[in-house]
Amino acid sequence: MAEKEHVNLIFVGHVDHGKSTLIGRMFFDLQLVEELPPEEQAADAQFAWLVDRLKEERERGMTIDLFHTKIETPHKIITIIDAPGHRDFVKNMITGASQADAAVLVVSAKSGEGVQAQTIEHVFLIKTLGVNQLAVAISKMDDPTVNYSKERFEEVKAQVAELLRKVGYDPDKIPFIPVSGLKGDNVVRKSENMPWYNGPTLYEVLDTFSAPPKPVDKPLRIPIQDVFSITGVGTVVVGRVETGVIKPGDTIIIEPLGKTAEVKSIEMHHEKLDKAEPGDNIGINIKGIDKKEIKRGDVIGHPNNPPTVAQEFTAQIVVLQHPTAIAPGYTPVIHAHTGHMACKMVSIEKKIDPRSGQVIEENPSFIRRGEAAIVKFQPLKPFVIEKYSDFPPLGRFAVRDMGMTVAAGIVLDVVPMERKKK
Repeated sequence: MAEKEHVNLIFVGHVDHGKSTLIGRMFFDLQLVEELPPEEQAADAQFAWLVDRLKEERERGMTIDLFHTKIETPHKIITIIDAPGHRDFVKNMITGASQADAAVLVVSAKSGEGVQAQTIEHVFLIKTLGVNQLAVAISKMDDPTVNYSKERFEEVKAQVAELLRKVGYDPDKIPFIPVSGLKGDNVVRKSENMPWYNGPTLYEVLDTFSAPPKPVDKPLRIPIQDVFSITGVGTVVVGRVETGVIKPGDTIIIEPLGKTAEVKSIEMHHEKLDKAEPGDNIGINIKGIDKKEIKRGDVIGHPNNPPTVAQEFTAQIVVLQHPTAIAPGYTPVIHAHTGHMACKMVSIEKKIDPRSGQVIEENPSFIRRGEAAIVKFQPLKPFVIEKYSDFPPLGRFAVRDMGMTVAAGIVLDVVPMERKKK
């Protein structure tokens, strides 16, 4: 039997719209979990509990960090990334979306919910971060204010379709599935409560997502998501291979640290690998660098073609929201791959039409909401970022300030930092 394709999938959407419950229900119906936790059994959080394993999350009742796990469909192995909907945690959401091949947007049908602020922000982000495969789960169809109503489903579907069209998705090519995570309608099994819906279940839709081509021939790039020190093993870094191939025995370099290490072993889903390729979420046991020196957002490469540490970079950005205007000197936080760094906007080269790419104005003094421009940024400290044309996953970014996503963009060019000769 041929090896199944591996797809990384992220669930996104506004806080409390039922993402974790939906994922928990899917595990339960696929018999990937034996039983629900007894102390939560009676509450409506029983399925979300499976996902929100972190104790803090159970206490706070919301998803804070990213949760990775896998399910198998008939043709795919799917790693599910459950991203937080709460606005405080958009940083983690960006980390997740930068690793995803496909997304499920969860929107609640409950009266008064539908498309919310975070729904809009998440859709902008996944589009900018290059997630082109999308399905929409319209959740909470069992809610008494909805009562499995086709009319309410169509109403929310129309709201979401308009948003998707605005961002550049084609809603006619995107499946919309009416679901209830709590009751299990159309998650894994077809629902008898919605005879008016004859489309696929959410589980069937997941089987249609495809893995992108694997850029195995490109230089190695692995943005680091976490780093651990494990007794008896040593330093273990966790991340997703974006490009290239890594094998035990390789010498790697971690930038912007500029230090090399040896790869002792590689694991994925607790199984040892003799090599890892693009799309694999792996743990790498390394020798030669201490855990304390490595941080999330550092990038692994091979020494003969190390990740680019930027002195400055030129990017095309679109301003999503800002109360006033953005001018040179503006210093927001740039979130790219798993890292983030304060970067100063040193110049605005030109204002462009976001749809056609035509230049509207050269050297404008500022840009506002809804406008697109070519700008130059300088990271305040060493930071790895790559040209979008060379390494798309490391060349997309979100600009955050004041607790919101101000802009999103792609890197057109990078001036590498000159290394001092040792």
